[in-house]
Amino acid sequence: MCNLKCWSLRALYLLMMCRSMQISKAEGNGEILPPTIQKIIKGYNKYLRPFFDNGPVSVGMSLDIASIDTISEINMDYTATIFLRQRWTDERLCFDGNKSLSLDGRLVEMLWVPDTFIVDSKKSFLHDITVENRLIRIYPNGTVLYALRITTTVACSMDLTKYPMDKQTCTLQLESWGYNINDVMFYWTRGNDSVSGLDTLQLAQYTVEDHFTSVSEAVYETGRYPKLVFHFELKRNILYFILETYVPSILLVVLSWVSFWISQSSVPARICIGVTTVLTMTTLMMGARTSLPNANCFIKAIDVYLGICFSFIFGALLEYAVAHFCTLHQLGSKEVPKDEDEEAEEERNGVLVALTNSCSTPDNINKMDSNRSSKTNTDRKKERSKHSGCTSPMSVMKRLFCIFDCFHVKNPYHIDNYARFSFPLSFIIINVLYWVYYLYF
Repeated sequence: MCNLKCWSLRALYLLMMCRSMQISKAEGNGEILPPTIQKIIKGYNKYLRPFFDNGPVSVGMSLDIASIDTISEINMDYTATIFLRQRWTDERLCFDGNKSLSLDGRLVEMLWVPDTFIVDSKKSFLHDITVENRLIRIYPNGTVLYALRITTTVACSMDLTKYPMDKQTCTLQLESWGYNINDVMFYWTRGNDSVSGLDTLQLAQYTVEDHFTSVSEAVYETGRYPKLVFHFELKRNILYFILETYVPSILLVVLSWVSFWISQSSVPARICIGVTTVLTMTTLMMGARTSLPNANCFIKAIDVYLGICFSFIFGALLEYAVAHFCTLHQLGSKEVPKDEDEEAEEERNGVLVALTNSCSTPDNINKMDSNRSSKTNTDRKKERSKHSGCTSPMSVMKRLFCIFDCFHVKNPYHIDNYARFSFPLSFIIINVLYWVYYLYF
């Protein structure tokens, strides 16, 4: 047992001696810490920004959009993976030579870096597989390149009144958290060309139509801070919605018109078509709303169209109800004796006679008074004007009776003939107005 312990101690001693000899050899060759890095780190204070007493430090930025993963109308945000590159000059990091130094990303903890943050970010994280995705590169003149790979979810206000024929403008805003414009100035390194990757980006429902950059300032209670804004405009691809929603709703409307060519005596067939199309349209409307916010104040273009289609389908069902009612009413009126028809006509005429007598009674009284007392010619003219004024209500009532008589359907089977023409024509006109308004206005 003692011999085993002795051999273990000897082996451990030999390993330590070999390791110390390798370290001594490496120190002799200067491989542990090069003099350039020693010189840079020595006396460097990472808590003080560059040009601390000589004005603000300028930080140039550029972006590379790797991907836009999701764009959510429900949460009104988008998730993107970006490469954020920042450049600034730190006079304390100047060194001799003509080659840049690429350092391990973990050395960033030893240097000063800008406190840049994404303004409307809901959640963000820095990729760390297999190590933290950071890049530090120092140039001989003191210029520092600091690059990060970030995935962030950013809020984007959307106007969905023209959904799905809408265009959305989203932004990515970069600001300094603690340094105001007297300490740090932000700028885009190459203007609008500072952002790349959007030209080759493929999105599921959108197409990137335009993008540009801008420089501004964020004003808060604590001061004015530098701000960079990247704007990009997204146009929704409508082909998916045409195949998924518009075409089925149009076919349902056309299917509801089939009942106009079915005999009115076939009650089960016409009722079945009407109820089936109404229920199917209701299901289609509910399915179209599942991908949108539940509590949304917008009346969207797709809601308007689905409402129009539902109205036409429901109108076709009501058309049969009216036609069937008029048919039953006509069959009942044929069984009524002619004497009752004559009595109804006499009652109608009696109403008009009563109105006439009510207007002529004051005239007779005036005539009796005129026989008893001598009136001037001017009084008689007034009486005639009153008489002419009383005849006007009677003519109005006659016109009303004529109008009501126009709505009387003599042949209920003509209702289907009118519907075969009026429903498709009105639907085509409304479609033309709908598409012109939402596509060009």
